Amino acid sequence: MKKYLTLVFFMTLFAAGVSAAQPWTKGAFQTKQYRNLFVEMGHSPEEVEARLQEVFHDVFMGPNKVYFEVGDSMGYISDIKNHDVRTEGMSYGMMIAVELGKKDIFDRLWRWTKKYMQHQEGPREGYFAWSCKTDGTRNADGSASDGELYFITALIFAGNQWGNNTGINYAKEARRILDCSMAKDGSNGQLPLLHPEYQLITFTPDRFGSRMTDPSYHIPAFYEVWAKWAGDGRSEYWNQAAEKARQFLHKAIDEKTGLNPDMCQYDGTVMRGPFMRGGANFRYDSWRVPMNIALDYEWSCADKDWQQQYGEKIQNFFYSQGVDKFVDQYRTDGSLPSEEEILPAGNYPKKLRHSIGLVSTLAAASVMCSHDKSREFVEALWNAKHEPFEDGYFDAYYDGLLRLFAFMHLSGHYRVIFPLEK
Repeated sequence: MKKYLTLVFFMTLFAAGVSAAQPWTKGAFQTKQYRNLFVEMGHSPEEVEARLQEVFHDVFMGPNKVYFEVGDSMGYISDIKNHDVRTEGMSYGMMIAVELGKKDIFDRLWRWTKKYMQHQEGPREGYFAWSCKTDGTRNADGSASDGELYFITALIFAGNQWGNNTGINYAKEARRILDCSMAKDGSNGQLPLLHPEYQLITFTPDRFGSRMTDPSYHIPAFYEVWAKWAGDGRSEYWNQAAEKARQFLHKAIDEKTGLNPDMCQYDGTVMRGPFMRGGANFRYDSWRVPMNIALDYEWSCADKDWQQQYGEKIQNFFYSQGVDKFVDQYRTDGSLPSEEEILPAGNYPKKLRHSIGLVSTLAAASVMCSHDKSREFVEALWNAKHEPFEDGYFDAYYDGLLRLFAFMHLSGHYRVIFPLEK
């Protein structure tokens, strides 16, 4: 019997392998289906599930965890190397929690976020202070627009999955952020999350940060989630925003290398000036773009032809650098940055590394690819160990979260969460 089951498994695996090289042509909004690339490439479903849980444990519970509980009702995620709590990490943690069905973790993170980070009144009402100390004291009052982007989407999904009558009205909280954002008209220096003229997400929703955008903030499928389930009466606006975000990414990404700048203008051109200090280069924020585009491809597939070409283009570039050797910062033309352009991490010296965060996002891009190279990127992630570099540098936070997101993507666990059936 055991031999028979083994034979069935490998016959199924072979059948999956035939189609594994052909990315899907319809997204999960339509099909409610997801690929498990790890299984397609030879790992058993049980092995994949165990590895996903292992990676989750590393981030939330292990000796190098970044999640910490406070009392009996709250918790936070800390950027350990920078000794703070960021809306980036809190919103990522909420998205991971809702996707993996961890309601207690989700609720704890939201309660901490709402108490310490969200502005309850004043010009910034509804927005979040992007950085706090671990005791909740704010390091800054201003917002980074990507945090709000994830908070809104994660809250909508929480309402869809658990309902809004279990102690937190998730849908109401999401709508409040959206309504507060859209009510801002520039007075007192505060603007909507999406620039009023370009309908593209701002770097920060204020007079200074709204002059530029960050390509890694653009996740068109999130706007489609808002259009379907935010219930704020702006569905047409959000669907338009999704299409404009896709058009923006076409402009912001280098046609030859597939690399994108850290920050740029709304037409995709880079900003110049001494204050940029390498901001025109592909670096930490930029790593997220391959995984963001993969998510839009998986969920919507509205831009599939370009996205498939992009996935192979960026993998081709990094493959040319060596799958186990590429570094984590480049100029968008593919050349290495100068010493003064390299962005340091925390208090560590400037250095180019083969970072597992970038290994992760490039592996996630494989969902869009049909070339054989994509298998090598997936296996590189599967085999990669998240451990300190020779100089002691170790990023449990950013690298750890991106690694977990990639395992969710590649195992079919990063899904559109539809409303509960009544």
